[in-house]
Amino acid sequence: MTALAVLHEVFGFESFRGAQAEIVAHVGAGGDALVLMPTGAGKSLCYQMPAIQRAREGRTTIVVSPLIALMHDQVGALRELGVSAELLNSTLDAQQAAEVERRLLRGDLTLLYAAPERITTPRFLALLDTLHTRGRLALFAIDEAHCVSQWGHDFRPEYRGLAVLHERYADVPRIALTATADALTREDIVERLQLQGARLFVSSFDRPNIRYTIVEKRDATAQLVRFIEREHAGEAGIVYCQSRRKVEELADTLCRHGIEALPYHAGLPAEVRQAHQDRFLREDALVMVATIAFGMGIDKPDVRFVAHVDLPKNIEGYYQETGRAGRDGLSADAWMAYGLQDVVNQRRMIDESPAPEEFKAILRGKLDALLSLAESTDCRRVRLLAYFGEDSQACMNCDNCLHPPTTWDGTEAARMLLSTIYRVQQTSGIAFGAGHILDVLRGKATEKVAQYGHERLSTFGIGAAYSETQLRAVLRQLLALGALGVQPVALSSGRSFDTLVLTEASRAVLRGERTVRLREAAASAARSEARRRDRSARPRLAAAAAALDAAAQARFEALKAWRAGVAREHNLPAYVIFHDATLAAIAERRPRQLDALAQISGMGAAKLEKYGAAVLVVCAGPDDVPGDADADPGQR
Repeated sequence: MTALAVLHEVFGFESFRGAQAEIVAHVGAGGDALVLMPTGAGKSLCYQMPAIQRAREGRTTIVVSPLIALMHDQVGALRELGVSAELLNSTLDAQQAAEVERRLLRGDLTLLYAAPERITTPRFLALLDTLHTRGRLALFAIDEAHCVSQWGHDFRPEYRGLAVLHERYADVPRIALTATADALTREDIVERLQLQGARLFVSSFDRPNIRYTIVEKRDATAQLVRFIEREHAGEAGIVYCQSRRKVEELADTLCRHGIEALPYHAGLPAEVRQAHQDRFLREDALVMVATIAFGMGIDKPDVRFVAHVDLPKNIEGYYQETGRAGRDGLSADAWMAYGLQDVVNQRRMIDESPAPEEFKAILRGKLDALLSLAESTDCRRVRLLAYFGEDSQACMNCDNCLHPPTTWDGTEAARMLLSTIYRVQQTSGIAFGAGHILDVLRGKATEKVAQYGHERLSTFGIGAAYSETQLRAVLRQLLALGALGVQPVALSSGRSFDTLVLTEASRAVLRGERTVRLREAAASAARSEARRRDRSARPRLAAAAAALDAAAQARFEALKAWRAGVAREHNLPAYVIFHDATLAAIAERRPRQLDALAQISGMGAAKLEKYGAAVLVVCAGPDDVPGDADADPGQR
């Protein structure tokens, strides 16, 4: 059977997307591959298709997956397609695990999912040895492959042990897949997994349906509440915070504003985290407030926004997290509030790290790239894609393209700031934080200013013409340029505070050799309202239920209600049964025969057999009798 025939019969699709066909052919022929493909572009199909084809020879594909929840959802989805799939993880008792192992050795499984920690155990390797001896190993698929790299944003040391797969089973093809990896991370993946001979497939990283917006942080909580209420009321979203405490406080605040939200972080009991994740996957309109402990492998297609109220560590992490929005191809938002303290915190964490200086330098470079994105006044998407080595043009779907910011020359203000920092430290012999520096520059007669005699400095009050907001933007830019450094100072209480110090790069700014241009610090209420109106009016970027007429919309809602019941019965997320796009197509076409239903994208043979008659009944009007619907009354 050809790959296209399998694609249609099992998955219900008429054609491959992007490089999928080429990857499937290469891996199916026994080649190794490293696949970089953005979230929602169909990475899983790149190994599931060869696995299904090679299963016809009695061979099993082993999938390395980092998360239990991801394994459960992917195995459940495959079973819905009629594919024999299992998992081995800590949720199984000894008897269940033994039965999975027996099925594996009998050759009953097409795919087996397991975590890297399990795969590298002597017991599991012994199972693989037996399969290998019998010629039953089809393929090793290493998902979320960036986890193997120390430069990857979700580094998992356990992934390093996966090199054993090549060492012991060199004749078994391998495919490593990730949605996010810059050039440094790619090199690390190749080296750590011994994929030097693998063919590299790099798809475009562009997610045109996602609108990128970065706002100046004032009151991040209030800004977030307004963003959700005005643009995503009643829709699913993810909010990322840096600390566990902030996660819980923010989730509580959203609930008090009538936005149903759940917290998720590593400090919660495992059963609570699992319950919250299950609710998020299975219910509509929930907002998950989380640390980065949440999200990898989340397949929920209808996440309409991802918000950051704290700055991520690097562009890879930012891209991976924002990519969890809009997997269904419909319009979605990536929104971030960003301020001076974010830059200070991230710089401090790098500087205080016990890592070697070479490692710190690379981390600083990655942070600088993200700060450049945040401070940019040109197209966000162009900058984001350039980081991954991809050329592009202005997208007209980010805040800078839609509402080009007004800029001002902050070079003179930057020189005033640096001069003030120099003179304050020179006269006092100690470094100070941003608040005191700004007080001196703006001429504020505070107790601390009087205590140290800083009102007598030549720079006292010379920046009075600038607002504190403007000067904080200048500080942020200087930190982003590396023209300012952060130096933590320990207190007798055991706590510490951050001070500002000059760097080698400060000289170029002080001499006027480097220009500092900044966006206007504050947008007017009118521009904010214009953004809100524009967002609510912009069209979806893919066919959806919103484009249906009233009758088809009613059918769509009826189909969703039916799907919810089936999902509860099977204990699966609703999108595993059918995606919204498939239901919208059914509602629009209103098929009356199983043959017609089979032509709809996403309706594979197994799903047609299981659900076809029931779907026809749901679509039928009160006076209609759908053809073939009586073929199996038990499906109603």
